[in-house]
Amino acid sequence: MSSVLRHFALNATDVPAAQRFYAATFGWAFEPWGPPGFFHIRTGSADADSQVRGALQRRRELLPGGRMLGLEGTFDVDDLPAVLRAARASGGRVLAEPATIAGVGTLAWLADPDGNAVGAMHVDPEAE
Repeated sequence: MSSVLRHFALNATDVPAAQRFYAATFGWAFEPWGPPGFFHIRTGSADADSQVRGALQRRRELLPGGRMLGLEGTFDVDDLPAVLRAARASGGRVLAEPATIAGVGTLAWLADPDGNAVGAMHVDPEAE
C-alpha cells in the first residue's frame, strides 16, 4: 500500500489575517473556492504536478470539541476501504466515514493511536 501527500489545509479563526501572514511570509496567493471562508492556496509553482494542493479555511471540528489545529494533511490512497481496515487494525480509529467530494474523490478522516487527525482520499476527478 502506498500513499502520496496530496493536499494540506490550514485552519484559521481569522482567515483574512492568515491570508496576510502566509502571503507576506511565503508569497502564497489565494483563490476563493467552494464554501464561504475556503480558499485554494497557490504556493508559487506554475507546475501543478509538482506542488501539493493547499487550502486555507475557517477553523472547524471533525468531532465536537476537537478543534483542528496545525497543518492538516490528506494522503492519496489507491484502496480507501483497505486503508480504513488497516487503520483500525493498527490502533487508529475512523473520525469521519468516507464522503464523496464531487469532482475530487472520496475522503475519510482517521486518527492515529495518539489522536492526530489525518485524511485518506481516493482521488477520482469523476466522482459525483
